[in-house]
Amino acid sequence: MTISSSLLAGVAGLNVNASRLATISDNIANSSTFGYKRMVADFDSLVLDSGHGSYSAGGVRVSTHREISRAGPLITTDNPTDLAIDGRGMIPVTSAASLKGTSGTHPTMLVTTGSFRPDADGLLKTESGQVLLGWPAKSDGSIPPYPRDTFDGLQPISVKKNQFAGDPSTTINLGLNLPATATKAGATGRARDLSVEYFGNLGTSESLNFSFTPTVPANGQSNTWTMEIKDSASGGASVGRYKVTFDNTRGAGGTISSITNLSGGAYDPTSGKIALTVAGGPLSVEIGKPGATGGMTQLSSSFAPTSITKDGSPVGTLSTVEVDPNGFVNAVYNTGFTRTIYQVPLVDVPNPNGLISLDNQAFQLSSQSGPFFLWQPGDGPAGKMVGNSREESSTDVAAELTQLIQTQRAYSSNAKIIQTVDQMLQQTTNIKR
Repeated sequence: MTISSSLLAGVAGLNVNASRLATISDNIANSSTFGYKRMVADFDSLVLDSGHGSYSAGGVRVSTHREISRAGPLITTDNPTDLAIDGRGMIPVTSAASLKGTSGTHPTMLVTTGSFRPDADGLLKTESGQVLLGWPAKSDGSIPPYPRDTFDGLQPISVKKNQFAGDPSTTINLGLNLPATATKAGATGRARDLSVEYFGNLGTSESLNFSFTPTVPANGQSNTWTMEIKDSASGGASVGRYKVTFDNTRGAGGTISSITNLSGGAYDPTSGKIALTVAGGPLSVEIGKPGATGGMTQLSSSFAPTSITKDGSPVGTLSTVEVDPNGFVNAVYNTGFTRTIYQVPLVDVPNPNGLISLDNQAFQLSSQSGPFFLWQPGDGPAGKMVGNSREESSTDVAAELTQLIQTQRAYSSNAKIIQTVDQMLQQTTNIKR
């Protein structure tokens, strides 16, 4: 009966608008929730096959979905491990409760933002118990190749075990000037000494002691020096002796002409470096290339170090942890040394809106979301990782309030349909009287 179908259509209208009101309520309630994704209620009409000149109302049905692919605005925070994503992709996390199990496997969830801070065990974790996952780095800070189609390589990020660290020296750049007058006939032949600090493999402070002895000829000028290098970590033993001859021509006067290896590590004229083997670890000393300015020179009558630099640092304590745009988790020590300890990949799926929504703005893979792939942030379709940032809710409160008014009117209209049908049925009942 057509009048009955009208009643059912009105009831269906009440139900779908009640569902729409629920989504609007959720959106407004979470308008200040970081990482919240807006819920949407879509209406679809139901059409019944009507014949013989009559029409039966089919009504309406509702389907709801979450706009996971819609990103909220990013805001700046004062915590370097507050993370958000500028672009496509999601951050892998696991639950802190799963880490206490004995199975060895941890369920992986996805989030678009999170405020991660070290807990008592050093794990980077949110207040809701989401632990940040990443690929662990090697001892030299490089990230080995991990499979991109599985979560097996991911580990909970821990910073406690990296509380102390040293940075061994690998290169010393030696720039100094030797007095040209010291190689003339009649000079005293006095050696010039120089000590340069470096840091060994165990973070200890060691030194290379350089001694420059001029070759004094009977007549004229030799422009030649004997350079001996001694290592304090080896008890003061000599680790290299070299004969250094300087150019005295007009165009290249004062630059290195040639270097003869008397003992110790080899000198490479193409790079200007000496490869030393010292007790504190292998060490490269750059003294300059033949004919090139910089490095060692022989000019005028002054012995003066002009530029001495080295890498490495002493043992330091962990002061902070930072995450760069490429997802590298860097431990920063109070000596200024920075070491990469993890890299956080971004998880990308073909259909983000097909993910299953969980509590605390987390999501789970499903058959609707499609196969996942782990990207390095900034590569391929993946966006960049943004530290000191959070993603705000994608809710537009003004738009939600407008829809709230529309939903209220629609609900009242459907209620009016039921009231009208009730009056018509009452009239039908009164025919019998």
